[in-house]
This record gives sequence, C-alpha cells and structure tokens, in this order.
Amino acid sequence: MPPAPGRILISEPFLQDFYFRRSIVLLAEHNEEGSFGIIVNKRVDVRFNDVIKGFPKFNAPLYLGGPVQTSNLYFIHTLGDAIENSLKLTKGIYWGGDIEQVKEMMTLGQLNPENIRFFIGYAGWVSKQLDRELDENSWVVATATTEQLITQNPENLWRNIVKTLGKDFAIWANYPPDPLLN
Repeated sequence: MPPAPGRILISEPFLQDFYFRRSIVLLAEHNEEGSFGIIVNKRVDVRFNDVIKGFPKFNAPLYLGGPVQTSNLYFIHTLGDAIENSLKLTKGIYWGGDIEQVKEMMTLGQLNPENIRFFIGYAGWVSKQLDRELDENSWVVATATTEQLITQNPENLWRNIVKTLGKDFAIWANYPPDPLLN
C-alpha cells in the first residue's frame, strides 16, 4: 500500500530512534515535495493547559507529534465541518481548522478528548526520503480506524495495529522493546 494522506506509517520494531520507536504516524501529506504527519501514539506526561497557554481550560492529554517545530500546536479531530477549514484525511478524521473556533468550542464545552487530540511538533520527510525509508523496510503503510487514532489507549496502539497486519508481522507484536533486557 503506498503512502497517502490519511494512511498510517507503522515503525518496524528494530527502529530505535527516540521519536519513531514503536510509532504510528498519521500522514497528512505525501507528494513530490515530501511527506508530513504526526505521531499519534506518544502521549507526554503533561496536560494540555500545563504547556499550551492562551486557551480555555481543557482537561486533556498532550501528544508529541514529532521532532519538527515542537513549539507549534497541531490537532486532529472527528468534528468535520463543525471546525471550519478542516482538511479531511480519512473517514472520520480531520486535520486542523480554525483555532479560534476551537477555543470557542472549548469554552462552550463542545470538545472532549474523544473528539480531538492535540500534538506539539510534527514528523516530516523531504522529497523521496520517506520512499527510501519504505524501501529500507523502516515503515509499513496501513490504514487505521477513527477509534484507533482518537480514542484507543496510545500506549497499546502500536502493538494493537501490528496485530491487525496478519501473520507476516506477528513476530513484531511480541518483539521486546529492548531485546537486551529480555
């Protein structure tokens, strides 16, 4: 399956990079100029309002979207056109939109962690870089459901999605995070 907006990248279990180890990346863009997405399964140990200032109180976790521009805030949601200027990535998942409208929806109690997730930073690849990494088998391209990307426990997401890939990838699901400690 080729990479495309709305598809996910699943890191192979031997990838030891701090950001991408056992990561699931939701692609927002993939074209001749490069690729762009967010890591959806790396929750950080702080709450949204502990880090993000200038927003109404919103009791939700914050996620590390990737190593690029970690001072910027990105978000995915399930609200579709309810947030203007959103970009549909796949069935039920939308990228970004009008941030002032998001703040207003927070104030009105119209948002919750089951319909929106916030990320600091993003994952990016220059032209053909992701294609080379796919050729090196660093990633597997797949699809994911809205439930997996928004509501499923992020700590188990990599393993749970790997289990859906079939018998060729069964060993990945049980591969220890650090084989030296096994």
